[in-house]
Amino acid sequence: MEASRSLLLDLLMSSWGVTTVVLVVLVVYRVTLSSKEDDQIFIDAAEQHHYKEQLEIIARISSLTRPIIALAVASGALLLASVAVWIYQGFKSF
Repeated sequence: MEASRSLLLDLLMSSWGVTTVVLVVLVVYRVTLSSKEDDQIFIDAAEQHHYKEQLEIIARISSLTRPIIALAVASGALLLASVAVWIYQGFKSF
């Protein structure tokens, strides 16, 4: 019985670690993209490709919003579940 609880805690902590690492990578990627984004861009007809590049960057940043929120919620839930299992194991061992 003790081995299964320890296995559950190990599984929860491993899942939390992987989820958090993926979350950090996505946030760093989004920050990198947003550093390339210009607030205002003044171009003439010959430099339309800059405008298209900015639209692509904005689309990438926008597409990362939902996965980042989902991973943040999942990471928080896994952390809370891990803490709950750890506390439960501590109370059971008295």
